[in-house]
Amino acid sequence: MKNIEKELKYLKVLSKQYPSISKASTEIINLEAILNLPKGTEHFISDIHGEYEPFVHVLKNGSGVIKRKIEELFSSTIRESEKKTLATLVYYPEQKLELIEREEDNIDDFYRIYIYRLVELCRYASSKYTRSKVRKLLPEDFKYIIEELLNEHVEQVHKQNYYKSIVDTIINIDRAKEFIIAISKVIQKLVVDRLHIVGDIYDRGPRPDVVLDTLMDYHSVDIQWGNHDILWMGAASGEKTCIANALRISARYSNLDIIEDIYGINLLPLATFALDKYKSDPCTCFMPKGSGGEISTKEKTLIAKMHKAISIIQFKLEGEVIKRRPEFEMDHRLLLDNINYNEGTINLKGKVYKLKDNNFPTIDPNNPYKLTKEEEIVIDKLVSSFKNSEKLQKHVSFLFSKGSIYLVCNGNLLIHGGIPLNEDKSFMSMKLQGIEYSGKELMDQMETLAREGYFFKEKSKQKQYGMDIMWYLWTGKCSSLFGKDDMTTFERHFIAEKETHKENKNPYFTLREDENVCNKIFDEFGLDINESHIINGHVPVESKNGESPIKANGRIIAIDGGFSRAYQSKTGIAGYTLIYNSQSLHLISHEPFTSTEEAIVNESDILSTTMLVEHKLSRKTVKDTDAGKKLLDEVDDLKLLLMAYKKGIIKEV
Repeated sequence: MKNIEKELKYLKVLSKQYPSISKASTEIINLEAILNLPKGTEHFISDIHGEYEPFVHVLKNGSGVIKRKIEELFSSTIRESEKKTLATLVYYPEQKLELIEREEDNIDDFYRIYIYRLVELCRYASSKYTRSKVRKLLPEDFKYIIEELLNEHVEQVHKQNYYKSIVDTIINIDRAKEFIIAISKVIQKLVVDRLHIVGDIYDRGPRPDVVLDTLMDYHSVDIQWGNHDILWMGAASGEKTCIANALRISARYSNLDIIEDIYGINLLPLATFALDKYKSDPCTCFMPKGSGGEISTKEKTLIAKMHKAISIIQFKLEGEVIKRRPEFEMDHRLLLDNINYNEGTINLKGKVYKLKDNNFPTIDPNNPYKLTKEEEIVIDKLVSSFKNSEKLQKHVSFLFSKGSIYLVCNGNLLIHGGIPLNEDKSFMSMKLQGIEYSGKELMDQMETLAREGYFFKEKSKQKQYGMDIMWYLWTGKCSSLFGKDDMTTFERHFIAEKETHKENKNPYFTLREDENVCNKIFDEFGLDINESHIINGHVPVESKNGESPIKANGRIIAIDGGFSRAYQSKTGIAGYTLIYNSQSLHLISHEPFTSTEEAIVNESDILSTTMLVEHKLSRKTVKDTDAGKKLLDEVDDLKLLLMAYKKGIIKEV
């Protein structure tokens, strides 16, 4: 009675949705049934870095889940070649059907055989879900038909003709192709209940925009921001240092097409400025990486000049932020002060180094961080272009709406980089606007400030501080996304001695092998030390050198295995993904993906190796998940409403 009286106002609102004992009872029965279903499959992917082809393929095949289900279902009933065709049809239905229609003599027979197989596979994939959940995933055009086929019992003789007549009609009215495409996409959705992207969609690879467009159409996704993502988010906010960094990286990897052609950002002012200021400078230290014979020598030279021009602008802009925000503690990165411009040397930590490039036509040695008038014009035009790019703003809005610095989901902590720690295993602390934060609180506050940097009013103090924080998250020592003490961009370009290129990782990356440290982190985030895991990306796992992605006796799983081609020579593979179903955790390592065309024409899948990380004796059900906890609360509320009806406190309608 006390609970009913306390919640009476809310229960009266709830009674409008469930206006009788019968309706409230029915909903309790439905929810209790859902709570006892197996939990849905979660799919974890990190560090995509614009490599859209392998990403889309791994997404379509559910890291091999579809292939495994085909094998389980048809292991002894169809040939291996037919299993491959069925799998490819599920992954790429439109493209595969075009090929088959040209090659098959009797296309109707093919349609009939594979419609039956696809329906059977769809029924098998949907078995862990309620009918209502499956119904929500069905395409409008075929919703009734697919539902009928999924729920028919073909072993019953009197139902066989009904089932057959539906399939025959689909073929006879020339809708087989559309039906196969529709049901294939339903299967893709059913095999993965939720997709987690553990950071770094942007930079290095050719088409991060395709990755984001794909994610925006995905049925259930969340994103943990990576340091490369926050860089582009800062750029879209109009933060000048982030814009300069994003352009520099795009030039370094010959990816300026994404800036100009995809996002419609005008690079002509930068190109014109670079050609004018560095016309006789070969800019050898700034030649793009990995371009090979793909671009002409003339293009390479122009990109190198643009690369150098934006790099110098970046160093100046970063100096402004460092001086503006002493709490960032980054004075040691004010390197332009340390250059002897007459001798072409720099003093770093008491040691003098010869510069590989000593041509600085835009730097005033007496005021090295001051932008020239021409540089100011260039960066102001770039700010305007970034802020007015409709496609970029759409993508960044999506990253804010679906993303966060970290996520606690179903007992696991998902974070791109790591938790900033000191050598003594304590949480690293930082003052923000005069208040000291550490651990979870520091990460929460940084996320709040980053959101202010994007959403707050132009020219407000809150927006400027938030934008500066986005740059800090890209490169600062207390950033959970960066995880190093320095970003030695200047040194890598201008100094030959590799001792100056070193970027020391945060102690987290060695301490994460210690289970006690993991337990401390679990406690900080309110997680179960016996059941939880930390899932990281960011630092490529050098599997070819024997490094294991599984740390601290299975408490931490590092899933950056080299989706980006730039890292594959280091990792020896082409990416890790993680699958978490109702009974086990599987880590999948992938070999390099050839091409989408090869996958469709020759039915070649990514070669993958599956490693069992953890197996539970009893299945996890929906009631064990975060969504299940909410459903349990709903059941409690409905039971309270039921009691209120029975006691006459609330009247049935």
